[in-house]
Amino acid sequence: MSLTAEFEQAQIDVKQLDQRPANDVLLRLYALYKQGTHGDAEGKRPGVFDMVGRAKFDAWAALAGTGKEDAQRQYVALVQQLRG
Repeated sequence: MSLTAEFEQAQIDVKQLDQRPANDVLLRLYALYKQGTHGDAEGKRPGVFDMVGRAKFDAWAALAGTGKEDAQRQYVALVQQLRG
């Protein structure tokens, strides 16, 4: 299976997990997804009153320089780990 197909399947699988992952894991999944689909974080960091948006942006920005394919591989591996 190609990396693209594995990445797309992982996006489906993550929605079918038995339990909701912890917030830090959800942030990691979000950041890896964004890095794997859009590359490095762009735009302004959300304001201080948008704590969720700020946390998401910071998690994504922390992956700056990670290649799209590497981020996709890490996303797939994390979803597989969560599935057990």
